[in-house]
Amino acid sequence: MSLFAGLDVSTQGCKIVIIDSTKKAVVYIDSINYDKDLPHYSTRSGVVQGLEEGASESDPMMWIEAVESIFRNLQESKIQQDTIHCVSVSGQQHGLVALDSAGNLSRQRSKLWNDFSTAKECALLYEAVGSREAMIKEVGNSQRTGYTAAKIYHMLRHEPDNYKKTSSFFLVHNYINWFLTGGIICMEPGDTSGMALWNPKTGKWSEKVISAIDPRLQQKLPKIKPSNQSIGFLSKSLVKKFGFSSECKIDAGCGDNMYGAIGTGNIKPGIVTVSLGTSGTAYTFMKEPYIDPTGEIAAFCDSTGNYLPLLCVSNLANGYNQFLKQHNLSHDRFSRLIKQTRAGNSGRMLIPWFSGERTPDVPEASPLYFGFGLKDFTPDILARAVLEGHILNLYEGFQRLPVKPVEIRLTGGLARSEVWRQALADIFEAEVVPVEGEGAALGAAVHAAWVWFMESDRKVSLEYLVSQFVCPDEPLRKKPCRENLKTYRLQKRLFHSLTQRLLKKEGENPFTLQNKIKSHHEV
Repeated sequence: MSLFAGLDVSTQGCKIVIIDSTKKAVVYIDSINYDKDLPHYSTRSGVVQGLEEGASESDPMMWIEAVESIFRNLQESKIQQDTIHCVSVSGQQHGLVALDSAGNLSRQRSKLWNDFSTAKECALLYEAVGSREAMIKEVGNSQRTGYTAAKIYHMLRHEPDNYKKTSSFFLVHNYINWFLTGGIICMEPGDTSGMALWNPKTGKWSEKVISAIDPRLQQKLPKIKPSNQSIGFLSKSLVKKFGFSSECKIDAGCGDNMYGAIGTGNIKPGIVTVSLGTSGTAYTFMKEPYIDPTGEIAAFCDSTGNYLPLLCVSNLANGYNQFLKQHNLSHDRFSRLIKQTRAGNSGRMLIPWFSGERTPDVPEASPLYFGFGLKDFTPDILARAVLEGHILNLYEGFQRLPVKPVEIRLTGGLARSEVWRQALADIFEAEVVPVEGEGAALGAAVHAAWVWFMESDRKVSLEYLVSQFVCPDEPLRKKPCRENLKTYRLQKRLFHSLTQRLLKKEGENPFTLQNKIKSHHEV
């Protein structure tokens, strides 16, 4: 048996997928939900409760306990864990973990990717570097509260004692690797490029940004090793405790988006992965780095030695789910409403910036409705506006990339919806197909196999492995509907025109004024 394991340590839970490269099959899947299975950490959706506004944090020990629970379950299964050749870890991006020189947490909680408490630190970093443009030149990205640089700066400013005793700063998957290997501290380009401290184009740390935080910070940042190599072996203590082989390698690992790309077969130009979750992401494979001059498209390396520009919008299934709840609709009823209306909604449009927006970068924004007459606020017309508005918002950001999609690989709960798939195909003008399987965890397992075969001098390409384990759901494939293309091309121009007017710097910011009114009413 040739078994390879992928661990995905996400915000809400931990999952393992084990593949057998001989049988060309997934042979084992297990998961731990932090809220349900580790209730003593008192989390909601994997996040500690009762923190200050904007903070989103978790105890890293919860992730370690989840991994150990996964291994314990594996030990009790029919899988022969001593035949697992390599393990690779996928981790939620941007989360900051701090260790002291003895290997203890110097800060007991990790600030997560969705922590927004560091806006002041982002502003201070822009000021220190000179401008947004100068920042993008330094690190290939803008500074965002979700990224890691501002989290480190926040610790220095607000918890100087914790900062001082920190020996190593790294990311979630690096921390799990440290645990698995018994103490190896290193990083790799994919996840590191999401820190906004390291430039994915030059492959270098930014001395200017590091010095703006603390000139001594460089001493606390681990060495960066290639993504497509192993970093060591599973520790002797874990081998003994859980029955693994002492020859089990630990792959470099990567961020969940990078392994999500592998898990959806997004490893060649023209393939785009779109994830339809509460927020929405779209990312694609590129052989050369793409640096967005606005900094709104994230410039990331991938886990194969190439690049993965990524768009993230804050609003997607959140608006859809709330619409269903308010109108007491099922998914099927929503689909029937959509089929009662025409593509383009006769020019009626929703700009769905419900909770501010990340792309474009308008954190104070709120939604806007355009083209609605007195009799137009009916469930069917509103349903079509919700559907098209969210997809148009995603498309508006994505079209900045110099990429013409050949095929969109779809993940997330809405991937099963026929009307969502068709609208995506029509608006992006590309074929859309959902991908079966376990996403980032599967991608991690496939990557582990690829690395192990390379290091064993066996010629097995990543493309071959992906073709064996990544399964597009062909019966659900959607092609663009030719009769809708002309309408949607006009609608895309309308969406762009409206958003550009809203984003103009002339006059007072309407979103700021709205928030002032809201604050006045709350008082």
